[in-house]
Amino acid sequence: MAVDAEHLNAELAGLDDLGRIVTAPRPFVARVWSALWPKLAAAAIVLTVWQLLVWSHWKSPYVLPGPDKVLPELGRQLSNAAFWHGMQRTLQRAVVGYSLALLIGTIIGVLVLQSSFLRRAFGSLITGVQTMPSIAWFPLAILFFKLNESAILFVVVLGAAPSIANGLIGGVDHIPPLLLRSGRMLGARGPSLYRHVILPAALPSFIGGLKQGWSFAWRSLMAGELLVIVAGHPSLGVFLQNARDVNDAPWLLSMMIVILVIGIFVDSLFAAADTTIRRRWGLLR
Repeated sequence: MAVDAEHLNAELAGLDDLGRIVTAPRPFVARVWSALWPKLAAAAIVLTVWQLLVWSHWKSPYVLPGPDKVLPELGRQLSNAAFWHGMQRTLQRAVVGYSLALLIGTIIGVLVLQSSFLRRAFGSLITGVQTMPSIAWFPLAILFFKLNESAILFVVVLGAAPSIANGLIGGVDHIPPLLLRSGRMLGARGPSLYRHVILPAALPSFIGGLKQGWSFAWRSLMAGELLVIVAGHPSLGVFLQNARDVNDAPWLLSMMIVILVIGIFVDSLFAAADTTIRRRWGLLR
């Protein structure tokens, strides 16, 4: 019996070691490479298709230059102080506009959740505003604020706030009733119920709303910088417009690459936050 007990203990110890190996987190470099290589593969495919289109002479090289023309132009722009000044202006607008949208969208979502009347009255209106193309707001924004920063921020907020509000509303609506009853049974009431039960349970869906809100904000901002040119305020949108005016296709495409890379980078941050929260909440293995 002693031998059997020792054998059983050894097997259990081996299983524990195996469990630790299976559940051990991967090294940081491995996690970074796992997230990075699909994007690098996609970039390689895009560059290949792009070059094939150039070789097919579908468009004149003057209109559609190849990577051998655009990438060096991108390098020249990255070494230009004016480019960094313009990108700083664009990112500053994005941060300010998105922050305002986050504040306003969250307040609207909380108010709608608190009142069934507000939900019936404004629920569909929020969705309707969300579906409106951002460019449709610019005539009104220019009428209100003229050609200045406020007109751009106005449209950015209108583009992002409804998505954020709907993300919060949808997250709370999909909380299992059993979870709410369990929280109340444990003594959570009022603000305590929101802090410890409702908001944590709604957080994964809310992150999805934040991500969608950012995409709307970024698109609205790019449209705004193309339509509302503020004198003395260079930006990525201004660079795009200037490149089009002088028919400089390599410059134009290089700025489009920068805009695309910024969008992908921010989307990756939201995706990482979403994965972390879902894993912590037990929604992912």
